[in-house]
Amino acid sequence: MKAMLALAKFIDAISTRCSYIGAIAVTLSVLISSGNAIVRFIFSDSSNAWLEIQWYLFAVCVMLGAPVVLKLNEHVRVDILYNKYPLRKKVWFDIAGTLVFLLPVIAYMTYLTWGLFIDRFHTGEMSSNAGGLIRWPVWLFLPLGFGLLFLQGIAEIIKRWAWLRGEYEMNLIYERPLQ
Repeated sequence: MKAMLALAKFIDAISTRCSYIGAIAVTLSVLISSGNAIVRFIFSDSSNAWLEIQWYLFAVCVMLGAPVVLKLNEHVRVDILYNKYPLRKKVWFDIAGTLVFLLPVIAYMTYLTWGLFIDRFHTGEMSSNAGGLIRWPVWLFLPLGFGLLFLQGIAEIIKRWAWLRGEYEMNLIYERPLQ
C-alpha cells in the first residue's frame, strides 16, 4: 500500500503543478480581455486573435484545473443520497462512482480527444476568422486534461482505499454548495 500511496502523492503533485499553469492561464485571459476591451473602447480597434487567445487560455484553465478540483474534493456530486450516509459509506460511494462512471467516461474522452488533436495537428488547423490564430495547439489540452483527470481519479481511489484500511488520513468533509 505504501507504493500505491506514493503513486497517489506523485499524481497529486502533478495535478497541483498543472493547476498553477491553469491559474496563470486564467489570469492572462482576464488581463488580455481587459486590455482588449480598453483598446476597443479607446481606439475602436481589435483583432480576432485577442478574442481567440482568451478562449484558448480558458480551455487551458479548465482542462488543467479539473484534476485539482477532484483532488480537493470540490467536484460536482449528486447530493440526493450522498449527504444522508455516514462517512464510511460516502467513501464507498466515491470509490464506486469513480470506478463505474468517472474512469470509463474519462478514458473514452481521452481516447476520442487524442484522435481529434492528431487530426487537427496533421491538418495544421487554423482559425477561419481574419487575423485568427492556429488552432491545433489548443486541441492538445483536451486529451492532456482528460488524461490528468483519469490519473487523479486513480489517486483518489488509492487514497480512499487506504483511508478505509486505516492507513491514510484525509479530509473527506464535503460541504454542499450554497444555493
